[in-house]
Amino acid sequence: MVGMGKKDRELDAAVRQLAEADTLAFGGVGFAGQILPATDAYRHIERALADHSERARKEVDRLLRKGSPAGKAYAATLLETVDPAAGRNAWERLRDDDGEFTTFHGCVMGRTTLREYAAERLAADRS
Repeated sequence: MVGMGKKDRELDAAVRQLAEADTLAFGGVGFAGQILPATDAYRHIERALADHSERARKEVDRLLRKGSPAGKAYAATLLETVDPAAGRNAWERLRDDDGEFTTFHGCVMGRTTLREYAAERLAADRS
């Protein structure tokens, strides 16, 4: 695209990666601690949000609406970091979504739904 800088292209690639993500992992997975492409994309968008990128915030909002179930969970988590109230609202909306995805906590793999994951995040927020 004409006029699109490297940062814009990198942000677009990260958003595409999360939009199609089927696994939610915030750190290394498996015994080798491999960083998944979606985790790397999450970190890229997290840095863009920390730089107060208006474009990154719009992309996160779009991911919440149109992403895969894991992509929506990543987006709500990202939103929580920059705007806790908006993050809480996102989790409230996702409580009615039965979309499934894989989770990793270290080398422990699991499956969950957005409904279950959102309920856990909201419960953790209240404690």
